[in-house]
Amino acid sequence: MRRWLRHPLMALFLLLVWLLLRQSLAPGAIISGVVVALVLSWAFGKLRPPRARPRLRRSALMLRLLWRVLRDIVRSNLAVARIVLRPRGEVTSGFVAIPLELVDPYGLAALACIITSTPGTIWVDHDSHRHVLLIHVLDLVDEAAWIDTIKQRYERPLLEIFQ
Repeated sequence: MRRWLRHPLMALFLLLVWLLLRQSLAPGAIISGVVVALVLSWAFGKLRPPRARPRLRRSALMLRLLWRVLRDIVRSNLAVARIVLRPRGEVTSGFVAIPLELVDPYGLAALACIITSTPGTIWVDHDSHRHVLLIHVLDLVDEAAWIDTIKQRYERPLLEIFQ
């Protein structure tokens, strides 16, 4: 049983959250909650995070990057709002392939969070063998500008922080 249920406290927590969200102690709610809790805790047990802890350097740069990301999120929210509220405007969305130098898993995770949390962009795929990132951009005007933006605004600082 321990092999299948590696995280019993997580399963219990998930069951409690399920029951609170359902606001019911009916047998059906309990059974479905147990199934959801067991499956999710089993799936979590299958995840294998990297063994090594991240080596963080340049904490001042981390703060500047955080500030830059927060500003870009606000700016992107306004740009997406303009696109959505624009009457019958032309929007050309598309995919952009970006070659990356960043290989640190924690740096890649940070980059994924940055790109996905910025409205109008989403991380689609990462080819770890070719080191190519694929993103989708809501309003793609200039592909080269997006490549330069990701590489200079985000990847370069993350390289200095994580590698």
